[in-house]
Amino acid sequence: MTDKPLDGQLALVTGASRGIGAATAKALAAAGAHVVLTARTAKALEEVEQSIFDAGGSATIAPLDLTQTDSIGRLATAIGERWQSLDVMVLGAATLGSLAAVPAIDPKELAHVLTLNVSAPAAMIAAFDPLLRRSRGAKVIGITSSVGRSPRAYWGAYGASKAAFETLLGAYGDETSEISRLRVAILDPGATRTAMRARAYPGEDPASVKEPEVVAKRIAELAIHGFDAGYRERVDG
Repeated sequence: MTDKPLDGQLALVTGASRGIGAATAKALAAAGAHVVLTARTAKALEEVEQSIFDAGGSATIAPLDLTQTDSIGRLATAIGERWQSLDVMVLGAATLGSLAAVPAIDPKELAHVLTLNVSAPAAMIAAFDPLLRRSRGAKVIGITSSVGRSPRAYWGAYGASKAAFETLLGAYGDETSEISRLRVAILDPGATRTAMRARAYPGEDPASVKEPEVVAKRIAELAIHGFDAGYRERVDG
């Protein structure tokens, strides 16, 4: 197999300014894909883009706030004007919110968590579905959390958002698997050294959990080799 198995393919990664998203963007670019990087912070995206360029890859940054769903539609239009199809979409952007007992959840904060973690991915799917279907075998990979399936005290808001996210992706996968080559996977990265993890577990030694590059490598492998309909995986190690 060529060392650039994704050569000629277009990938889009949300939450690409840091952590798993940034590592995934770099891994996909290293495999030959042109990667569109999205996140709110332009400067951080530029740093990731430069890292990709320095490694011999190619990328385009698209700073945007995913909670402003109109901007998602504009991005899809702009990408559709430049490229024929979208081959890989990694939905990694998410927010933790405050860890709190269910009766103490702030309604406004919950609305924000649900907007970024559920409504934004739904808008991404709606906007990019035509481009994904034009691919010869598009892959949509959503980053979830174990609390989406196994409720945990004080994680109610975030867990509820991930449960909804998984249901959304699972339904989209069911809707497309029999009528297209598009496939949808749900990936639980497990304990990983990210800013979100540090916020949730402030006393944890970061060196005790795996680096984002481990998860990114697995995502790139899925993008390269593909997967069956309804695919789920937890990345341990």
